[in-house]
Amino acid sequence: MADNGIGTSHQANTALIQASNLECKNLYDYLRTRPSTLLDRLYNHPAICLAVYRELPEIARQYVIRILFVEQPVPQAVVASWCHQSYSKEHTHVCQVLSDLFVWHEAPIPGGLPGWILNSTFKRNLKTALLGGGKPWSMSSALEADNKARDVSFLDGYSAERWECVLHYMVGSQQQEGISADAVRILLHAGLMKRDEDDGSPVITRQGFQFLLLDRQAQVWHFLLQYLDTVEQRGLDLGECLTFLFQLSFSTLGKDYSTEGMSQGLLIFLQHLREFGLVYQRKRKAGRFYPTRLALNITCSQNKGVPVLEEDAPKGYIIVETNYRVYAYTDSNLQVALLGLFTELLYRFPNVVVGIITRESVRQALRGGITSEQIIGYLKQHIHSQMLSGDNKNALPPTVLDQIKLWELERNRLIYSEGVLYSQFLSQADFNALKQYAQQTGCLIWSNKEKRTMVVNKTGHDDRKKLEIEECVKIYPNIYNRNLPNEIWCDDADHEHCIEAFQRFCPRHFIIDMMFVKSTTWPVCQF
Repeated sequence: MADNGIGTSHQANTALIQASNLECKNLYDYLRTRPSTLLDRLYNHPAICLAVYRELPEIARQYVIRILFVEQPVPQAVVASWCHQSYSKEHTHVCQVLSDLFVWHEAPIPGGLPGWILNSTFKRNLKTALLGGGKPWSMSSALEADNKARDVSFLDGYSAERWECVLHYMVGSQQQEGISADAVRILLHAGLMKRDEDDGSPVITRQGFQFLLLDRQAQVWHFLLQYLDTVEQRGLDLGECLTFLFQLSFSTLGKDYSTEGMSQGLLIFLQHLREFGLVYQRKRKAGRFYPTRLALNITCSQNKGVPVLEEDAPKGYIIVETNYRVYAYTDSNLQVALLGLFTELLYRFPNVVVGIITRESVRQALRGGITSEQIIGYLKQHIHSQMLSGDNKNALPPTVLDQIKLWELERNRLIYSEGVLYSQFLSQADFNALKQYAQQTGCLIWSNKEKRTMVVNKTGHDDRKKLEIEECVKIYPNIYNRNLPNEIWCDDADHEHCIEAFQRFCPRHFIIDMMFVKSTTWPVCQF
């Protein structure tokens, strides 16, 4: 039996075909990685407690509200009884979520039974957020009427212009003036862009392509999380910035807020938010600012069922026909550039663009890291209202959707697995025995009975070597492992006896070598 170490040489190929997907964290995923000291600081503010509470799973919110006014630990068995036994997995999950976020913690009760009790800081400030009271927020100072007040339509246009400036820069369109150096650094830090090896200019990455097809709220949230990773390097306080961001998410659109009482770090943070389009401020030294729509409910997940206002909903502009033709009624260069990521553009008129979805255009998008689900999701998100009229349940042609998925499956016809090849078995019995062992341990990747050849994964290969050493030592007491990962030794004076043992348990695969130890030749089995 012989094996060939194809695993190490195959690692490079595996790295090339595995696409690194964009990791979009929600509020829970982000906060659970923060230290408990930071969370205790955050929970001193009612706005943050309310934001964390509304992002909890539904069962977790029920648990919190039921023990919010209980001043002593509640037995864990009692809490578990609030959830039906058929949902025991969900109960275990929400208990872990509440523990990870330090919303509650274990506390013993009289009698030694384990119990749950809410974090005192979180409890106090959540009561304040739900019932009212408490200290005013830092940006709630009274202001005189603004002589140059900005209405909602102006704020929407301003935020869209600033944010699209970042997206234009990513797609490399001509309209990319005005992007700040801070925004470029964050794009590079987030892995959405990287420096070109030739000229050093920023170019978009796989994650960047996936980022472009996210909805606007998810884009802003992911971008801000990457920014928050760098605030301490900028000399800013992470807790202070997070607190202000949460307070901003509960602000009122079209209302101005005062900067009085803000620290120098918060004023710098405010200017960065201004560059990204989350707030509008006429001048840097102006004593007021206006939150834009990008900042509202920024921490709220898309799957929470939050009602979306009509003006917040994206306006559809795409029509897809069964012949794979795409008509986009838009004059936005950004929307045209995004559509060109997965379509072949044919014509462009002042207010409409015509393209076609082809196999090559979809494959080019797939090579860039975009998935078929993201392409279909983008088309559904921006579908024209005319395609949604009537009783048409399938707004997009099913044939087009199925073909996009099939084009993606073409690239996934081969499955790459790192493994070790075994061949040249001395007998069919040896082959069958090892194959049966590999099947039982779940490490068999492929086998051919006629050629006595099989491929096992790397873990199974290592386990098999350990098993052979143990069996060899049991039968031949003079053979032992010197705690070296790739050698077993024999101290029998009869060298032929040792070599016979090696050949019995290490057939062909191992190299029988002769080593000199204290002027005596010792056989060693190396593998």
